[in-house]
Amino acid sequence: MADSTASPTHRAVPSHEDRPVYVIGGGPGGLSAAHALRAQGIRAVVLEKSDRVGASWRRHYDRLHLHTTRRLSALPGLPMPRSFGRWVSRDNVVRYLEKYAEHHELDVVTGVEVSRIEPAPDGSGWLLHATGGRELTGSAVVVATGYNHTPHVPDWPGRDSYTGELLHAGEYRNAKPFAGHDVLVVGVGNTGAEIAVDLVEGGASRVRLAVRTAPHIVRRSTAGWAAQFTGILVRRLPVRLVDRLAGPMAKLSVPDLSAQGLPRPDTGLYSRVNEGSIPVQDVGLIDAVRKGSVEVVAAVDGFEDGKVLLADGSRIGPETVIAATGYLRALEDVVGHLGVLDERGRPVVHGARTPENAPGLYFTGFTNPISGMFRELALDAEKIAKAVARRSAAARKSAASR
Repeated sequence: MADSTASPTHRAVPSHEDRPVYVIGGGPGGLSAAHALRAQGIRAVVLEKSDRVGASWRRHYDRLHLHTTRRLSALPGLPMPRSFGRWVSRDNVVRYLEKYAEHHELDVVTGVEVSRIEPAPDGSGWLLHATGGRELTGSAVVVATGYNHTPHVPDWPGRDSYTGELLHAGEYRNAKPFAGHDVLVVGVGNTGAEIAVDLVEGGASRVRLAVRTAPHIVRRSTAGWAAQFTGILVRRLPVRLVDRLAGPMAKLSVPDLSAQGLPRPDTGLYSRVNEGSIPVQDVGLIDAVRKGSVEVVAAVDGFEDGKVLLADGSRIGPETVIAATGYLRALEDVVGHLGVLDERGRPVVHGARTPENAPGLYFTGFTNPISGMFRELALDAEKIAKAVARRSAAARKSAASR
């Protein structure tokens, strides 16, 4: 007979095999990883700091569409509806992510932010410190907090003294508040290029685009052939070969905009990709620059007396400055102490590989591949799930042999 004095709240410490895999982040990377893990028979729990999945996508500007095709942007186990069209809108991406979590019955816990990950005290798995003093122990962890995590605005000299409106591109939704305004967009990545075009179409009185390094510009689609298709074909080819092939193709498809202040880059397209600079997919920038409705100016060096100082020594006085200056991964507080980040704060490995000093810790979504982010997230999800399944099987075998 059981001892009636024993406390009913006492429970055995869960074994490594009883612990779930925690997936941090409820965006496309986290959701696809959770589904792939479940498909391998592994319990996966998604921890999302906001109140809904797809939080980062909900914050993007209104006109945003995927630059990758619908068919090649679906996550494992659920096609995107044909009604979404070839280039899926931001709102439809959000709808798809909501449906994805519902369709696969994923275990998503919202309102939980993970602040630190460290090895579990028993030496098996990982301990997660989370909102409200929670301490969660998982057999493995997939970090999928996203490429666009924390908005980054350069610490320009005199920035705090600027009397105009200064905002990050992450705060931009549409052109309506800027109709009739003189606006400077800083940064010529895909976000900066699209916002500049959106401002022109939305009635801004003047739109200037500050460029430090001339970008590679490609057509999103040529005669029905999506740029993504080319990205997939060349991704495994030698960098120098792709650079040599891309040059002549660019001259055939994209006009020379040197006279408008946007010369052809002097470095190879794929070399730039490897440095983290994805080509700008044209959704109206070429025509806007050719017509002069988007004026290209030099890079921003700082602010002084209410003016913006440019790298060529000129000073301009826009009413609004929109900094399309990128995002930080913001992983230092969470995993920086584990020695798993490089000097730029990026994970040293991604996908199915785990750091040698941190087995069972996986990262997805921290690269910006030329072949398409959603496509690579889907591939990584299945690779990670298979790797976790192999580790789990090996652990069971080891335990059985003792």
